[in-house]
Formats: sequence, C-alpha cells, structure tokens
Amino acid sequence: MKTSISQEDWKARAAQVLPAAGFGNFDPGVIIRNGRGARVWDEDGNEFIDYLIGSGPMILGHGHPEVLETVQEHLADGMTFFANNARGIELAEVLVDAVPCAEQVRYVSTGGEADMYAMRLARAFTGRDKILKFEGGYHGMSGEALMSLAPGKLINFPQAVPDSAGIPEAVRDNMLIAPFNDADFVASLIEEHAGEIACVIVEPLQRLIPPAPGFLQALRDLTSKHGIILIFDEVVTGFRFAYGGAQEYYGVTPDLCTLGKIIGGGFPLAAIAGKKEIMDHFDKAIVGEKGFTYQVGTLSGNPVASVAGLKTLEILKRPGSYQTIRANGERLMAAFRAHLNAVGVPYQIVGEPFLFDVAFTDKPVENYRDMFNADSSRAKSFNRSLRSSGILKPDSKLYAHLALTEADLVQTEAALEAAAGVLVS
Repeated sequence: MKTSISQEDWKARAAQVLPAAGFGNFDPGVIIRNGRGARVWDEDGNEFIDYLIGSGPMILGHGHPEVLETVQEHLADGMTFFANNARGIELAEVLVDAVPCAEQVRYVSTGGEADMYAMRLARAFTGRDKILKFEGGYHGMSGEALMSLAPGKLINFPQAVPDSAGIPEAVRDNMLIAPFNDADFVASLIEEHAGEIACVIVEPLQRLIPPAPGFLQALRDLTSKHGIILIFDEVVTGFRFAYGGAQEYYGVTPDLCTLGKIIGGGFPLAAIAGKKEIMDHFDKAIVGEKGFTYQVGTLSGNPVASVAGLKTLEILKRPGSYQTIRANGERLMAAFRAHLNAVGVPYQIVGEPFLFDVAFTDKPVENYRDMFNADSSRAKSFNRSLRSSGILKPDSKLYAHLALTEADLVQTEAALEAAAGVLVS
C-alpha cells in the first residue's frame, strides 16, 4: 500500500533511526519509492532516468518482466534453505561455463564478502601473508580492502593508509600499495617481496580507469613467475563488459575472480570463482584441517537470487544484448564530449562504454592520483544540474544498461547540454 508521506518526512524519520540518516550508500536525501525499466521515482513522485541502477545489478532495468515472472514462479517453492538447492547448482554451472578462470564456485551474499574470502583463500593456498593492492581500488569493507581505497593524504608507495577507524595496525603491516597502471613499480615491489606476497588483487577496470595496454598481462606474467595468486575483482565488471566479464574483454585470465551484482539479478548474491586447486581449500576433506578455509553464510546460494540470476544471464547471452549496451554507452559518451567541447572546459571521459564518467582535468587519467587531482567542485556542479534535469547517477560513474530507450537517451542528451552550460555560467 502506497503512503502519502513526503520525502522530507521520510528523511526526518531516517535521521532518528539511521546513522547519518542513511544506509551508508547513496545520497540519503534521495528516497526511492519504485522503479520500472530505466526510470525510478522518489517518495515525492519526482521521476529520474536511472544510471545508478542499484550500483550496477539492474543491467536489464527495473522490474524486467521475464525476471519477475521467473521469480514469482519459484517464490512459492521456498525463500531460503541453508542447504544446497538445484537453482544454485544450475547457476554455478552457468558461471563456470561463462567465466574463463572459473573451475569451481563458492557463494556468498555480497561482493565485499567475496573479496574478503578470495584474499583469505590466496593466503591459505600460498602460506603467505602479504597482499598487494592498488591505490584507489575498491574491494569491499574488510580491513585489507579499506587500505588506500580513497586516501585524502597521498603518501609514498608502498605504504598503506587506512580508510576507516577500527582497523588494527597489524593489517596495514601486511599490505603493499602500488599505483594502478605502473607495471614497472609492481615488478620492483614483487621482486622485493616475492616470497611474502599471497596475492595481487585488482579491479580490471579500476573504478573507472581502464588498464593501460599490457598492464593486466604484466600482472599475469609477474604473478605466475613468483607463485602469487592473481585475483580479478569482477564484482562490477563481471557479465557487464562481456558475457565472460573483463577477463574475456581484456583477454587476461586470473587465478581467482569475485562476482556479484549482476549474477543475482537484483537480489543479494555473490561468488568466488577460480581454479579447483585453489578452491579446494574450501574442502577440508581434500586439504585437511591446517589448509581449510572456513566459510559459511545464511543466504549463500539463495534459490530466489539464483533464479533471478539465471534469467538475467540468459537474457544477456541473447544476440545483440552487449552490442545494445555498448551502443547506448557510446552514444552517451559522444554526448558528453559534444556538450563539454562546446563550452570549452578541460575534461577527460574515463572508462569504457559500459561504465564511465567525466573527470574535469586536462591530464590523462591513469591512476587514483590523476582522478584525485581533478576538479571535484566542477564535477559536483555538473552532477547537481543533471539531478535537477531528472538524471540519477552516482557522483563518479554512469552505468549504461539495456533498458534505456530512445526517449531516455534524448532526455539525457538535453540534460548534459544544460549541465555543461552551468559550468560556464
């Protein structure tokens, strides 16, 4: 039953019961009432074209009729079991068939959990403690992941900077931080610490920043040479850039990857996937007590999430799906360029057609520090104007997706023109 409570009233109620009046995700001042296709509505009935899409999962748009139908068909069979179920096994088969590195799959509920377990699995397999990650790389909310995610103070590599209170100093001592896209620096760091490093974890597209030509292959070669596990965090890029994810798109296969967002079709589901000899550490009967990596989760392999994921992946595999998403992204990129060129402000379009945004800088963006030094105040003005024109997007990314219509794209192009004008008014 719909209520007539205003958005301001909901905000006031949220402030009483939620820290910082929100869930810790998007702008807490936006309270979404419902979504359909490429659009969402807030509690005051304001309508937006949605480029946030749940931070990525809704690649088909909201309420896709085929996904809704299959979820409703299976919902009466049971919501969760804390036991194996056929739909979860079917989805695992699909993931193994699609993702180049995947020989086996272990489910969790969130991408952050998947990243945490992937790093722990690498430590179990190698018997080493140190983890190499890249400044600005996002890998969830574990202590290791919250090292140099978004440091406000830029210090010398490879020292890690904690991004949260409550993380023990000992976590920092086992982290090595490198600049993204600097293969020479990574090589020198690995040469110095090779016998101590369990894994290198990397987003193949770091937030928005594409890998430089040869960078991912250099990581593959270096880690293979030194017996280090290479983990691709594909929570965002998995099934977005291609059916086989960024590892298919860029042509480099890691040892492990993490998946989330799209594989649950809008429901909570994520996974660690990789080589069997590494995944065996989830099986005490094979590796014994000392090598066993304990993992359990109440909703892992949830059957409702699994059927939603199966239908979503089936639709994405149909001819033309990825071509349509790419075409939508390329058209939006072209609109950004046309309207920003017209007003003469310095900018860079950063990302791939499936996921990108604008950085207001006259320098190429190759790593976190290049993005850090871009003009954030100009970006805020640009995004505020887009919001006022009915465009909902995160502060630093835009997801192209399959639900966008010609009317959505035309409205977005007009909003981009208006937002570009604000920058010089």
